[in-house]
Amino acid sequence: MDFGTLFSDPSALAMLALALIAAGAAIGVLAGLFGVGGGAISVPVFYETFLRLGIEPDAAMPLAVGTSLAMIIPTAILSARAHARKGALDMEHLRAWAVPVLIGVVAGTVLARFAPAELFQVVFVAVASTMSIRLLFGSGSKPLRDGMGRVGRAVYGAIVGLLSALMGIGGGAISNLILTLHGWTMHRAVATSAGVGVLVAVPGAIGYVLAGLGKPGLLPDAIGYVSVSALALTLPTALLTTRLGVRLAHALDQAVLKRLFGAFLLMVSIRFVLELL
Repeated sequence: MDFGTLFSDPSALAMLALALIAAGAAIGVLAGLFGVGGGAISVPVFYETFLRLGIEPDAAMPLAVGTSLAMIIPTAILSARAHARKGALDMEHLRAWAVPVLIGVVAGTVLARFAPAELFQVVFVAVASTMSIRLLFGSGSKPLRDGMGRVGRAVYGAIVGLLSALMGIGGGAISNLILTLHGWTMHRAVATSAGVGVLVAVPGAIGYVLAGLGKPGLLPDAIGYVSVSALALTLPTALLTTRLGVRLAHALDQAVLKRLFGAFLLMVSIRFVLELL
């Protein structure tokens, strides 16, 4: 591929750059507000950007996922630290999830080569849609037992890592969903889910860097399946707006925050449905 032709239309490149900068701002707000990595926004934005730059779809998707996971690392760290300062981050639960999440991420990276990711997207859509309806409209149902137990925590952590690696998201939406189902307050679940994003994104990004080394058809700036230029455009605005998201999360009433998270889950579900069609 002749990448010199990519820069023949400065106006088109400027529009793509502005889209990435705007996406970075939205990702930062989501990271702080809901404790998610923003992969539901960044993956499709990166994917469409790389396609417009002439990258083939088979290379554009892993490049989008890897770049998204790399971007989640600093935003998730910033979000988790900000929530921790407010006393909402549950470090004991996060430590209990560290190894299971890592195992899940590794398993998801391997499994993605043999099983269609669509299968896991369907599972996520089914669970997330049910949860979003419950949060949006209020079912009055009794939450699951808060005390998950050692085995339960390990299983949940592995599920979070597995689905996150397959779907290219930071895992915050899934962990937030699980924790709120077990009766956690939204503020506590959001804060802890921000920490989960770090557990998922670090090994996930490393895995995509290694998987993409030496692969043909990538952008000249790519390190494996991670685009340095895309990160450079999205990270500054994401880091600027993450603290804003954290402040919003702790300023909002818990009922409002629940409904906003329900709407976010519904949007993520719609995104995966559209991808499956």
